[in-house]
Amino acid sequence: MAMLRDGDLAAAFDHASPTYDLMTSASPGYFAHLRRSARRLNLPDGGAGLTVLDLGCGTGTSTRALLRAAPLATVIGVDASAGMLARARAKTWPDGVSFVHASVESMDEVKANGPYDAVFAAYLLRNVADPDVVLRDIHGLLRPGGRLSVHEYSLGPRRRDRLVWSSVINGFVLPWARLNGNAPLYRHLHHSVMRFDTPDALTDRMRQAGFARVRRLPMPGWQTGITHTFVAERPHPRATRPPQP
Repeated sequence: MAMLRDGDLAAAFDHASPTYDLMTSASPGYFAHLRRSARRLNLPDGGAGLTVLDLGCGTGTSTRALLRAAPLATVIGVDASAGMLARARAKTWPDGVSFVHASVESMDEVKANGPYDAVFAAYLLRNVADPDVVLRDIHGLLRPGGRLSVHEYSLGPRRRDRLVWSSVINGFVLPWARLNGNAPLYRHLHHSVMRFDTPDALTDRMRQAGFARVRRLPMPGWQTGITHTFVAERPHPRATRPPQP
């Protein structure tokens, strides 16, 4: 199956946006796992004085998770789907939250290009055409010492994990999506997970993009081995020694 990309993918999310929250609310652990990945940013002092980017914020569920972890932070949500952002903006938010319509690849063209103290990217990397370019862009958006939390489906070599993922998709997600006219999007999501990096490959990508202290942290419950948090940070520049007389 050919993957949906760029404008086609944004249009598919636009079409699915009216029922997207209903779909995710039926997924056991969906909200709790996002909150766990947001907490793993380990932002100090409730995020006071910090600016955090929620990249690929969708309808704002990940934004809400960030606020649970860092209620005093300024949070900017960015998404390429106007329909998903309309759902996010219709919800009630504190003054420190705002939303920007842009693709991750065009962040330098909008007033959301940082620098940021932290970036949260949930269910994003497997949906972009070039994850390496996007990771380098995220690296550039962060301040030195800034933190990244990637919340993502990533299947390893265990056959059981692939069987569980396919069973969930084929047994519940796709039948529900067909009823709501969104089968193309959810077929894409199914195959995007099956074709995406293994956990080891994704941590290697993050290191190659310049991130340091890269770690993979598991999720509990049925999504163990399927959903993970990948945390990292942009290192501080190495101090150069002054020339010796």
